[in-house]
Amino acid sequence: MSSQDASVIRKFLTFTLASEIFALDIDAVREVLELRPVTRIPRMPDHLCGVINLRGQGVPVIDLRRRFGLECAEETVDTCIIIVETQGPEGQDNMGVLVDSVREVLEIPSESIMPAPKMGTVVDADLIEGIGRQDESFMIILRAERIVSDEMVEQVLTTEQGPEAQVA
Repeated sequence: MSSQDASVIRKFLTFTLASEIFALDIDAVREVLELRPVTRIPRMPDHLCGVINLRGQGVPVIDLRRRFGLECAEETVDTCIIIVETQGPEGQDNMGVLVDSVREVLEIPSESIMPAPKMGTVVDADLIEGIGRQDESFMIILRAERIVSDEMVEQVLTTEQGPEAQVA
């Protein structure tokens, strides 16, 4: 068996924030939506935009620019929401991730993924799975399950259920 046979090819959905390219494992991505109205929830962190109606379900939406401390940008025709499946306190949850644009699905061999850098990124190192290399360009591969903290999911779910859910 050659070393090329042992290589694992992984698929990633690539997207942009500012001038940077990011990626999420395609297995964590449920769908990509055009930008739609977001209902704001009071007393939520700045990076939590609110919720959208996705086939009768309230799905929280996070603005990744704000989450990563980047400057806010004007919404454009390319702005979209990536629906990501995450493991929440009560099982599988869907979260929306607001991004500047979606690019493409790339296949990247495992040997082209380098470990997360120790410094020098705008993103908390715990959120980064690694740095993917495609030809001459690099992309930051994010851990879908870490984009949203458990505390934030809990706070959104409690707020969505109303004050009576907090009095249990």
